[in-house]
Amino acid sequence: MLRPGQIIILCVVALLSLGVVLVTSAGLTVDPDQNVNFLDMISSRAVLYALLAVVVMTTTSLVPGDRVLSKPRFAGWIILVIMILCTTLLLLVYLPGVGKAVNGSHRWVQFGSFSFQPSEIAKWGMLVVLAAYLGRTGNKIRRFFSGLLPAMMIVALLCGLIILEDLGTAVLMGAAGFLVIAAAGARLRYLALLSLVGAAVCFFAVTTSAYRMKRLTAFMDPYADPDGAGYHMIQSEAAISAGKITGRGLGYGLHKFGYLPEDTTDFLFAIACEELGVAGATLITALYGGLLLAGWSIVVNEKRRTLRLLGLGIIMTIGLQAVMNMMVVTGLAPTKGIALPLMSWGGSGWIMGSAALGMLIRMDRVQAAQQKEYEVDSAPREHHTVNQSHAVPLP
Repeated sequence: MLRPGQIIILCVVALLSLGVVLVTSAGLTVDPDQNVNFLDMISSRAVLYALLAVVVMTTTSLVPGDRVLSKPRFAGWIILVIMILCTTLLLLVYLPGVGKAVNGSHRWVQFGSFSFQPSEIAKWGMLVVLAAYLGRTGNKIRRFFSGLLPAMMIVALLCGLIILEDLGTAVLMGAAGFLVIAAAGARLRYLALLSLVGAAVCFFAVTTSAYRMKRLTAFMDPYADPDGAGYHMIQSEAAISAGKITGRGLGYGLHKFGYLPEDTTDFLFAIACEELGVAGATLITALYGGLLLAGWSIVVNEKRRTLRLLGLGIIMTIGLQAVMNMMVVTGLAPTKGIALPLMSWGGSGWIMGSAALGMLIRMDRVQAAQQKEYEVDSAPREHHTVNQSHAVPLP
């Protein structure tokens, strides 16, 4: 019988493989000089990043980083180093010559030909920092000033730097951090008060931004501006409806040919629905469901507080991000830039997400070793008795 960690490996490999195939399909053009053959596909950057993601996941599942994270004496250093790293990277997006603007948003850092999104590092780094802090704090989290407030300041600082350019990722991080802090035992009345503050910040961020307000009004009525703010949502829903039950067939989608923007990233799920239909969408949803259920079974069996909270944050982040992306693509939420985890094109997203899931696999491996050791210790021992008929009489 497969262990939860092995199920996670299978789900991650399946999602990355589907991501590579769908990203390659969505990237097709009508230019006859840019035809794609099998050799081009297996040597593409998408395949290389997917393989690197699997290697990173395997590495984090083998490296005993859980021993460091579970030791309270290392918590201070972990918090300090990761917070400095994440804060520095998030500020680098505004540094001329290093920061890279895409579609008017400063979300990228570029060194030569290598570029990545610092928000991806901050998203997972925040969970490690929170887990280290909450693991050391223990029941003090029930106190407001000496327990809860520092944890919320960690979330507020990183989300505050990200919300300037990427509201979707900031909301995702804030929600995941909130759930981890709640699971650590914080008082509900304090959390309710702070959630109102977070909601007010999001309201201010939306109402003071013209393009965010356009997205909100387009969500209410996309056909009021079909060539402008409502274009994404209309084309996404058209692609989904065109897929029907079995889809047009892999590679035979039409909306990727200049109709649906961001088809390899934020709206990849729409291409999946068009080419693979309801069957493909169900398969993708089932893979996420299997991954989350396996992760949850690891979390509930984890005895170390720090790692239990970290594992919870990982599965909450993956689950919430997948739900948010699917809601946007299907028109159930306003359009915002948030990728489908482990599938939408993005090397930094694939690698960091796989690294985080590798930590869950590591927890499962430790649990399996402990269970095996317990079974050996608790196994009945055989007692050898002497056959009286052959016993040598005592002198």
